[in-house]
Amino acid sequence: QVGLAESGGGLVQAGGSLRLSCAASGSIFSQSAMGWYRQAPGKQRELVADITSGGRTNYADSVKGRFAISRDNAKKTLALQMNSLKPEDTAVYYCKLTWGSVNAWGQGNQVTVSS
Repeated sequence: QVGLAESGGGLVQAGGSLRLSCAASGSIFSQSAMGWYRQAPGKQRELVADITSGGRTNYADSVKGRFAISRDNAKKTLALQMNSLKPEDTAVYYCKLTWGSVNAWGQGNQVTVSS
């Protein structure tokens, strides 16, 4: 059984920074691909960034150069450092774990960027 618990969202002014964290339970974290997704009101959920079990990263064009995804396999945590935030980054952010046919989602964390 896999569980994901997110923390770190909130309200920030444009240009500010936030750091999201995702803590995993279970024993497959280090073997899993991990990702951050977001969903804004009225829009589909979209990939923000992901990281393979080996540490290779991938970013949506809209966040390249501003966001950084990282993982700590020993602590079973995933992080998303978000800098230079823009109002269009406002969304509910979700972490996701993928291992074979196993997909698990966090509960979601609201990030609101005011202009």
